[in-house]
Amino acid sequence: MHRPRRTHPNLIELNAFAFMDRLRRERGAGLTLSTVPTSVWEDLSERGFSLVWLMGVWKRSPGSRACALSDPGLRQAYDRALPGWTEDDVLGSPYAVFSYEVDPRLGSTEDLLLLRKTLGGLGMGLILDFVPNHLAIDHPWTARFPERFVRGSEAGLRNDPGLFFTAAGGAVLAHGKDPYFPPWSDTVQLDHSSPEARDALIAELERIAALCDGVRCDMAMLVLNDVFRKNWGGFLPAAPAPETEFWSDAIRRVKTDHPSFLFIAEAYWGLEPELQHLGFDYTYDKKLYDLMLHASAREVKAHLSAEEAFQEKCVRFVENHDEKPAVKAFGRERSLAAAAIAATAPGLHLFHEGQTGGLASHLPVQLARRAGEREDPVVGDFYRRLLSFSSGALPGRRGWTPLDVKQAWEGDYSSENLLSWAWHGNGSLKIVCVNFSDETSRARLRIPPDFITPGPLTFRDAATDEIYVRTTEEILGGGLFVELAPWKAHLLDLLS
Repeated sequence: MHRPRRTHPNLIELNAFAFMDRLRRERGAGLTLSTVPTSVWEDLSERGFSLVWLMGVWKRSPGSRACALSDPGLRQAYDRALPGWTEDDVLGSPYAVFSYEVDPRLGSTEDLLLLRKTLGGLGMGLILDFVPNHLAIDHPWTARFPERFVRGSEAGLRNDPGLFFTAAGGAVLAHGKDPYFPPWSDTVQLDHSSPEARDALIAELERIAALCDGVRCDMAMLVLNDVFRKNWGGFLPAAPAPETEFWSDAIRRVKTDHPSFLFIAEAYWGLEPELQHLGFDYTYDKKLYDLMLHASAREVKAHLSAEEAFQEKCVRFVENHDEKPAVKAFGRERSLAAAAIAATAPGLHLFHEGQTGGLASHLPVQLARRAGEREDPVVGDFYRRLLSFSSGALPGRRGWTPLDVKQAWEGDYSSENLLSWAWHGNGSLKIVCVNFSDETSRARLRIPPDFITPGPLTFRDAATDEIYVRTTEEILGGGLFVELAPWKAHLLDLLS
């Protein structure tokens, strides 16, 4: 039985093949998705995860694998990630889908359903991939239904061989792409102006919805009508553009039979509000990631002042399979401060496999296994504490309140380096304060009077286990005094 969906859930992204490779080395070569020991999933649940994104379960493409083996840049990436790799380690991209069937090297559809049942019994949901923009270069539709794809011509193939290719059935088709990067040579571009292509793709999505609890939708903004027309208008038939958006149709149809099914959009370019309006439960918050990586605490704070209804549908992260490992991108200390922000702001909190152990090597998605790498115990301890804090029943919707951060004393501007908010409700109070700078910083936090009761107040810092006792008078007078070393955080629980 599935428990009610948590608000502000924690999601762990697991590379399906690398995850299974590790378990098979540890526990036996015959493991399938359904025979992974329940203790593995219990451990994730106890650590605070309520959603498991099993990335890359669908059948891999022989054509994509050939591209992955012949690409010099990818081969260099394999050398860095997995010294001594062999061709058997290269599967092709999980985002060049050959078929929305479970890859037989992981198990069967029945194995996937049994896994979902196991996770559901632990109160966890299963998230899988859906790729709306393109399919694998050798997908069976290219021969059977070439009209479902963006078509080219022999002249186009001669003039732009990087954009077009000749499919198995003889049709000249376009590779998938977005407007800012070269085409993905292992993919074929779906024609989202075609009603037949849309219906066929939604039918695939409806089949997927019977196997899991939600989908992470790759590059979801590319199939918006305006974006698609700007990208491909010169190659499309003269037929009128669709009257409705693909996502509104797809989400409505799926949720008719699966009302609690989750739609998570990988999205960029400021189109996140539009995708939320079309029905997405969550959209990537890449802007927060970029600000934490490149900007100041003040700019991060301004971004987090957006309307709460929008923020509750944001996916917060400091790492995923597309980004560098957080400890490499940010540096270890800054990465932990960023994680404290991303894991305690409203929305869905995405953690990447290896992130919580401080792994520093980036695994290309085309590879089936990860090199052995020792975890960082300091990073591991921090994430254990952070996950316990953020999964420990953050109060429900509308429980988040940004706190007013005041100077500790006149002329001390270090308070501008601090971000702080409270989670209040259901009889609990949690206070987060993060020093997002490289200097020791101080401030006084203004806590709303109705958040606390008269008398001595005892706070426990989940980040350090330290206990602080303060009086109501002190807090309501000058404010709760905090002083934090560079890139450190308070994760305070009010005990009494």
